[in-house]
Amino acid sequence: MNTLQLIATCPMGFEAVVARELKELGYTETRTENGRVLFEGDFGDICRTNLWLRTADRVLIKMGEFKALTFDELFEGVKALNWPDWIPADGEFPVEGKSYKSQLSSVPACQGIVKKAVVEKMKQKYHTEWFPEDGGRYVIEVALRNDIATLTLDTTGPSLHKRGYRQLVTEAPLKETMAAAIILLSRWRPERPLYDPFCGSGTFAIEAAMIGWNIAPGLRRKFTAEQWPIISNDLWDDAQDEAFDAVKDDIPLQISGSDIDPEAIEVAQAAAAKAGLAKEIDFHCLPAVKADIRGDYGCLITNPPYGERLGDEREAEKAVRQLGNIMRELPSWSVFALSPDKSFEHHYGRPAQKKRKLFNGRIECNLYQYLGPLPPFKKDIKE
Repeated sequence: MNTLQLIATCPMGFEAVVARELKELGYTETRTENGRVLFEGDFGDICRTNLWLRTADRVLIKMGEFKALTFDELFEGVKALNWPDWIPADGEFPVEGKSYKSQLSSVPACQGIVKKAVVEKMKQKYHTEWFPEDGGRYVIEVALRNDIATLTLDTTGPSLHKRGYRQLVTEAPLKETMAAAIILLSRWRPERPLYDPFCGSGTFAIEAAMIGWNIAPGLRRKFTAEQWPIISNDLWDDAQDEAFDAVKDDIPLQISGSDIDPEAIEVAQAAAAKAGLAKEIDFHCLPAVKADIRGDYGCLITNPPYGERLGDEREAEKAVRQLGNIMRELPSWSVFALSPDKSFEHHYGRPAQKKRKLFNGRIECNLYQYLGPLPPFKKDIKE
């Protein structure tokens, strides 16, 4: 089979982070668009990227792209694509859709047309009028943007943020992909301390530990494409073996978190244990004002409470003021705080050196960055 056109989808604002991840995995030719990064690969690369991408939502196969101003054009364009090469006679193939600034604005109608066109193509291959759809799952998406239809197959299934280590959650938990992206945007390295004084279910701490030990985030979950006969089990096994061999669990970590809610700490500890990192992360039930921050040149990475999330705007503002007071006493530390509060800098006590707009779901946030000095460079001394 020819080289596949693949797409790593992601939240708006994370495209550069996903592109950097792909390049570090060896995919040097990438193209960034709104909410996605395009790259090329083969069957093995479907396995590898699903296992390794920390900040993407899904890995899609781009089946085709064409202009569609009418339903007839959409039908013929979809029917011309090679669906039977991928979908077996018993495959389940639901159709999802979205439309933006296009003549074909009715998403349900477009979904129906795509389904009908795929069925007609499948009939030509399998010589049957009925498909049971009781086999593997092949989710088709039709995305219309400015009258251009893009057809994809989803290889991932449930979003990549579902790592498999978090069974219980606190209220309004931060997605694992969002936490990983913020850690990658920070200047944290495994040799530096990391602390989260509003840790909730422990997502920042756990994701940092996985990055520090080079643990592929998809090792504890399954993917839709694992059910596809076209991708051999050997390729999945090879990708998993590569990921297991890459783990660096001999690196000492200085990662800790605290929260005022004892139930949140229990959830965080359970998630860390599920991830196999219980002994590497310290969680404590403490208010932010008593945060136990140790070491030099560390990174404080957090998602502070805000009025809507905490239920009390004044308490949220107080927590941020306390954080600002604490960090003034730790000049060697860097701070990365994700918040939708436009008054965050005022309550923190000083303006951020950098701000980056990010979307936590549909909530517009800023990543407020206060950059301390980097650790001094240590030369290896050889006798």
